[in-house]
Amino acid sequence: MTDRLHITVLRGGPSAEREVSLRSGDAVARALRSLGHRIDEVDPVPGAPEIPDGTDVVFLALHGTYGEDGTVQSELEELGVPYTGCGVRASLYAFDKILTKRRCLRAGVPTARFERFIDADAPWPDGWRPPVVIKPARQGSSVGLRFVDRIEDFPGALAFSLSHGGEVLMEERIAGRETTVGLLDGEPLPVVEVRPRSGAYDYANKYTTGRTEYFCPAEFPGEVTRAIQAAALGAFHAVGCRDYARVDVMVRPDGSPVVLEVNTLPGMTETSLLPKAAAAADIGFAELCERMVRRALARPATER
Repeated sequence: MTDRLHITVLRGGPSAEREVSLRSGDAVARALRSLGHRIDEVDPVPGAPEIPDGTDVVFLALHGTYGEDGTVQSELEELGVPYTGCGVRASLYAFDKILTKRRCLRAGVPTARFERFIDADAPWPDGWRPPVVIKPARQGSSVGLRFVDRIEDFPGALAFSLSHGGEVLMEERIAGRETTVGLLDGEPLPVVEVRPRSGAYDYANKYTTGRTEYFCPAEFPGEVTRAIQAAALGAFHAVGCRDYARVDVMVRPDGSPVVLEVNTLPGMTETSLLPKAAAAADIGFAELCERMVRRALARPATER
């Protein structure tokens, strides 16, 4: 490390992912302190994040609404404080799963077929057959997610997802292997395969120790690995990301990738998926956090 920085870690916040964000923030703060930096930890109030005087850079360890949808990014830009991760527009696009899909389609990035719903009384759409996935357009960590295997289960699943937001995405449920690709400095890291021991990779399986197995690097033929990484990189560029992100990708049995979503502020505990991928590339957790900070500081003032 070349110099000691004053870094403010924003964690917690008002979203449904608050507890996950607190864990991310605690891990990041410990890592950055271990490198000798001066760290303040702030649980922000929307509209008025209190950034301590003398802060060199803000590390965003927020997840969900306010943290990932461009709101806090806009507030920090008004304050003139550099921050880690994607800018306002990319955060807005990536947090909205429907906008992400539209931008992926425009860019030729493979993504699952989908429909949009805003009405809890909407009928089952013509031309569709189960199984499908129903989820809020603007939530993360599988909040509000439902799997529908029978048409008669659709109304309840739709109402449940709409209770977590005013717009819902229905997409085909892809049969295959579930992966995620971390991107750092705009380059793909080793692919992580996610295998729940039972059921789907929902909120409980994500955050309950021992309920999911992770394999990194994932065991795919080289050409499939490259295709997965290329799809993830395509989505990264399609929504205008910078510095780092994580892209969730399903892989069909024939090896073809299908992008699900882009996460601009992925989990940052030492066992989270982006740090797992970085570790497989011989990048330790503290080094990963440091690189995120340095990328934020290296941007021109007009792009912070």
